[in-house]
Amino acid sequence: MADKITAVKGMNDIAPPLSAQWEWLEERLRTLMQRYGYRNLRTPVVEHTALFIRGLGEVTDIVEKEMYSFEDRLNGEHLTLRPENTAGVVRAVAEANLLYDGGKRLYYMGPMFRHERPQRGRYRQFHQFGAEALGFAGPDVDAELIIMACDLWQELGLEGIELQINSLGQPAERQAHRQALIEHLEAHIDLLDEDARRRLHSNPLRILDTKNPAMQDLVEAAPRLMDHLGESSLAHFEQLRRLLDAHGVGYRINPRLVRGMDYYNLSVFEFVTTQLGAQGTVCAGGRYDGLFAQLGARSAPAVGWALGMERILELLREQDRLPVEKVPHAYAVVPDASSLIQVMPVLRSLRRAGVQVQMHAGGPDGMGSMKSQFKKADASGARYALIFGADELARDEVSLKPLRGERSDGAQQPLQRSLPLAGVGEWAAMLCQP
Repeated sequence: MADKITAVKGMNDIAPPLSAQWEWLEERLRTLMQRYGYRNLRTPVVEHTALFIRGLGEVTDIVEKEMYSFEDRLNGEHLTLRPENTAGVVRAVAEANLLYDGGKRLYYMGPMFRHERPQRGRYRQFHQFGAEALGFAGPDVDAELIIMACDLWQELGLEGIELQINSLGQPAERQAHRQALIEHLEAHIDLLDEDARRRLHSNPLRILDTKNPAMQDLVEAAPRLMDHLGESSLAHFEQLRRLLDAHGVGYRINPRLVRGMDYYNLSVFEFVTTQLGAQGTVCAGGRYDGLFAQLGARSAPAVGWALGMERILELLREQDRLPVEKVPHAYAVVPDASSLIQVMPVLRSLRRAGVQVQMHAGGPDGMGSMKSQFKKADASGARYALIFGADELARDEVSLKPLRGERSDGAQQPLQRSLPLAGVGEWAAMLCQP
């Protein structure tokens, strides 16, 4: 017997009933995007490796440790499974010259890939939903994106999500802060762990994001980027704060919030929770005005966020906010396989009328006993059984049998009764009533 093939570690199947929860969340995200005027963009899963090296930064954790990269055997191209999608969105927008007539509000949804240790809410294939506003320079769009995420938490009924904000300023301001930070860390070189020493001259800003408890006092005493911001950067940040205040959006200024990619500037933000253990960030983003130029395109301002679908679903599960699994309205009990020729057109008419009806499936020995069919009808969760017996069909009727004692409004279900096959359009709506 051949060895059993299983899924790759950290890359999970999504099967019913969990897949219904994904569909429910995806639909609410699409509806939210439509209300704000964001339109769908779909990019390839595979991109040139250079896109992420240039876009994310060569010394970021993602590029150094986590990307699934390979060489195309046909032409020798260096390719990578996308670890995130902002760089791909910018590449697609620039390549198609989508900003020729003004800014664009876009959203995406799909799988991303990072080679890391799988843990709760963090997998090697994970799914992100992102919103990107490209071609808009003002803090009003930064605020719009943050408020849009807050609307999502409210609609999903999620609680305990904290918004943290910061400003990374502009490249020259970050460079001045970078030099001051290096000098501070060099003066305390003995306190740096191995990872911090490796980053000291390549990416010192990321040291501020360390989770090492032994370095927290050193990090707290480090020079603050906010103290190096110029008038324009401070004005952008202050206007963002005023807009959030005007909408009643609570937030905490986190001067150590730096984000993991090199392309960010000005506003950065994260929505965090304490209910998911170490993986507390559920949505994050910021402004990345320099990314178009980094990728060789004409410079354009841009801002966006991405959320982890697995983490949002985990948080919904933690707070008991997931919807009840949908069940069919009716289950078709068919005692005799020979009657399927007459039954199946009726079921098709019901489905066209909006009724969710599941038909009992037979096997090589026939349709099975009435007892076994009713057992499966009850297990399906359907409210009604439609009984297509020989006597009913001879009268061009179907028997409607309630499987649940009460309707969702508390009213008693009517007793079993007969309905005319010719009147499907008249009684189909009754099956859909809650």
